[in-house]
Amino acid sequence: MEDISKDTLIRASQGDIQAFEDVYKASSSFVYNVALRVVNNREDALEVAQEVFMIIHDKLKSFRFESSFKTWVYRITANYAINFAKKNSRAKTVPFEESFGEGAVESDAHAQMDQEDKSKLVERLLGELNPDQRACVVLRDIQGLSYEEIAQTLSININTVRSRLKRSREKLMSLRKQVDYEKV
Repeated sequence: MEDISKDTLIRASQGDIQAFEDVYKASSSFVYNVALRVVNNREDALEVAQEVFMIIHDKLKSFRFESSFKTWVYRITANYAINFAKKNSRAKTVPFEESFGEGAVESDAHAQMDQEDKSKLVERLLGELNPDQRACVVLRDIQGLSYEEIAQTLSININTVRSRLKRSREKLMSLRKQVDYEKV
């Protein structure tokens, strides 16, 4: 997520449309990627991102700069996406590489096929987790947040974060062993 100045945030909270557009441009791909990893579906992630920006627009006046703006946006996005995923638990998926936006395309066809296989495997494994577990894994292993940041983002106890991550990793390891066994 690009840096957003305090001045821009203040102006956006006071109704400056251009300032809010700057906030949107700086954080839209970040919000979409977090939502995508939690809901595991491209269309749903777009819907979640749209709703998250409505929430940000409405609640920006209440942002008190006690945490970073990024953490605040994480919290809103993750919580909304988790609730959305619980309500709409559908078996739609998105290729893992799409969650990172546009990137370098490998020219070697074999390497690209291998990457697609790995992406499908990660996508499949993440899809087996419940939304709460998936959110913790995404925030920790994909977004790189600390346990404390995850607890703050999801408004849960740090021990709950540890517990969810432990259970998620155990489930992922078990599922991975099943996948490896199926290949043999």
